[in-house]
Amino acid sequence: MPQDHELFSTSPADPDTTGAWERMLSATHLPWSVAPPAQGFRATARRAWIDDLALVDCTCSPCSGRRSRRQIAGTDGEFVVVLMTLAGRETVGQDATERCLRPGDAVTWDSTRPATFTVWERLVKRSLVIPRAALEEVDGRSLSRGAAVLDGSRPATRLLVSYLGTLADTVAELDRGAVRAARNATLELVAGALRSDTGLPGTDAVRPALRARMDRWIDRHLPAGVSPREIAAAHGVSVRTVHRVYSADGRSVGEVVRVRRLARARTELADTDRPVSAIAHRWGFSDTSHFSRSFKAAYGTSPSAWRERARDTQVQGPVTTVQGPGDGGGETGVTRDHRPRGGHHGPS
Repeated sequence: MPQDHELFSTSPADPDTTGAWERMLSATHLPWSVAPPAQGFRATARRAWIDDLALVDCTCSPCSGRRSRRQIAGTDGEFVVVLMTLAGRETVGQDATERCLRPGDAVTWDSTRPATFTVWERLVKRSLVIPRAALEEVDGRSLSRGAAVLDGSRPATRLLVSYLGTLADTVAELDRGAVRAARNATLELVAGALRSDTGLPGTDAVRPALRARMDRWIDRHLPAGVSPREIAAAHGVSVRTVHRVYSADGRSVGEVVRVRRLARARTELADTDRPVSAIAHRWGFSDTSHFSRSFKAAYGTSPSAWRERARDTQVQGPVTTVQGPGDGGGETGVTRDHRPRGGHHGPS
């Protein structure tokens, strides 16, 4: 179903500019602590959901902030964020990596580690907030820890940046099926850019044709029992070979199968009215409580709550929300608006 964009903004007339900016930034980019910005500070953000991925376009005046232990503890779930600079200049730091970003540059940062940012001049940026469980669906586990610089001159990075620009312009017009397809394509492009720009070997180098055939076999047989012994028998190799093929990216066969089962169950929850218990059984979980625990650990919400959100016009995600003056929450300083589908409301 087509989705609306969410718009957030602050104003120089806000009585508490620091608080308003911190609430807005935390709502759209996970919790941050910000330093008091200069007089006349202004910021706007537009957020659109690509299923469980949040695509955020933000414009802001010079400012700075950090994610410390308090903000990390206050984050519900684990995320990888891809940050792309469209205009202006910003320094982003995490671990031993500090990068001054100019237009065309991109980095990733990890929600589980401290981070800092400093905006030196009026900035226009685009951020993609990805639940770590979603990136693991495309074998991105080994790519999603810590900060990484994405070289804007590399073809994989240019393709990702260009694709997200097109997606930002069109996501409001996509139906639910198209949004899901866009979400899966986004994850593949992010994983490809990370492999290319971090110097890690690509899929073909790590897992030869045998791994690809095993993956396809697992996908076809997920509703039934899938074990290393069955995979080995189907491909004429030893169980030890199966484990060796899958351990190349740091995951066991069981972990790969679990991630794929959860992803299939997640799709079925959104697309059908089958009881949660029936879906759990179909995708190989011994009981509903085990399925619910596994699902919440992966996606940050229960199967029933995910089903309700997936059927809303706007698919919600685990990112914190902000209440504006008219939302009944009592907070001031952040204006939130919902625009109808079809228009393009980028940063101004």
